[in-house]
Amino acid sequence: MILPLTGLVIGAILGAWRARRHGGGAADMAQWGAAHGVALGVVGLFVLLLLSRLAG
Repeated sequence: MILPLTGLVIGAILGAWRARRHGGGAADMAQWGAAHGVALGVVGLFVLLLLSRLAG
């Protein structure tokens, strides 16, 4: 269960950083952080499912 949460946190940080780099305000950083967090959280979930299926 740690992979999706890790992906969520890393995605949120990455999204906020990218928005700030492009000159966005607080609302932009929140929106980009949420979008990236959800995307990487889903990727982490699929990796977790794949690893659990391979482990048996």
